[in-house]
Amino acid sequence: MKFEDFGLDARLLEGINAIGYQEATPIQEKAIPPILSGKDIIGSAQTGTGKTAAFLLPIIDLILRSEHDGNIRALIVVPTRELAVQIDQQMEGLSYFTGISSIAVFGGSDGSSFTREKTALTTGADVVIGTPGRLIAHLNLGYVKSNQLRYLILDEADRMLDMGFHDDLMKIVSHLPEGRQNLLFSATMPPKMRTMADKILKDPVEVKIAVSKPAERIFQAAFVLYDTQKIPLVTHLLQAKKLQSVIIFCSTKQSAKDLNRELQRLEFSSEDIHSDLEQTERENVLREFKNRTLGILVATDILSRGIDVEDIDLVINYDVPNDGEDYIHRIGRTARAASRGVAFTLINEKDQANFLQIEELLGEPVKKAKVPVHLGEVPQYNPKKNRGKGRRPGGKRSTRRK
Repeated sequence: MKFEDFGLDARLLEGINAIGYQEATPIQEKAIPPILSGKDIIGSAQTGTGKTAAFLLPIIDLILRSEHDGNIRALIVVPTRELAVQIDQQMEGLSYFTGISSIAVFGGSDGSSFTREKTALTTGADVVIGTPGRLIAHLNLGYVKSNQLRYLILDEADRMLDMGFHDDLMKIVSHLPEGRQNLLFSATMPPKMRTMADKILKDPVEVKIAVSKPAERIFQAAFVLYDTQKIPLVTHLLQAKKLQSVIIFCSTKQSAKDLNRELQRLEFSSEDIHSDLEQTERENVLREFKNRTLGILVATDILSRGIDVEDIDLVINYDVPNDGEDYIHRIGRTARAASRGVAFTLINEKDQANFLQIEELLGEPVKKAKVPVHLGEVPQYNPKKNRGKGRRPGGKRSTRRK
């Protein structure tokens, strides 16, 4: 379906053409018409499906068809700073020829940024993209011009609930006028998501795009091993082939810090990135990584949905992600555009049952690669028995190589 078929404003179509969009994705085809008609939406779609444009395009069009009255017209709430910046950049591109203003609002920045945000929120930027904590900080001070807000978008709502933002989201909603249009997008729809949606949305249209499988261009493999063998295996993988760009995902900040410290000790070009860093520090690390002056990025899941870097040679899941969607998001950082990529996952005993669930989502097992002999004995892959009972080498479940 062509974007012209939606009846969008000519100025918006000019921005679409300038960016190079050709045809609407499935989520865009399903979501844009009901949004344009004023319906609330509950959308199930993951990053990479064109979800962001699915709500930005109709919101921009609707704003263009109304008069600017100095108030904020649309509020987009997201879980992380990186996603706020990414959406704001896409907003700037799409609205380039329209004159619509937008601003990204997030914590961790300096006082001058807060002042700039306050000015935009006071004078009424058309579209505000922000994280829950920073938005509440501004709302509590009483100057946010939200009384005429027409559109509320909650993006990656499942991630915000996982991060403990339920109460913050409901508090933000309490500051907004009743007669607004609500759009909620989430990669998954657990019961707590449905409960929150029932409180916020009014007779929503449900739009669902099935979770996509990883790109065929990604070679996937997993190593079954003990925790003590993880760092030696990672260093072996990094030394085995000359790689320009690698992302290693860890499940906790401490794990990321510990691994990066060890890689730096071994003189690898690496940095860690997680929520403990100040925003300027995170931006500097990302800039170095995108510019190829930094070869290895050790990251928590804060990065799995908030970075767009092409030509990443290798993704390593140092820890098994919490669910299949996170796995797909992580390994999807490689093999972007027309490139090929490689994704390795390290599985200890306690994570075997979790990885089995990921394989069930994928619809097929992931190839189990051999851990180098010099790293010693490894556990068997027996996920139905190994449920959180990890053992060190020498335990009853280890098996010697034959």
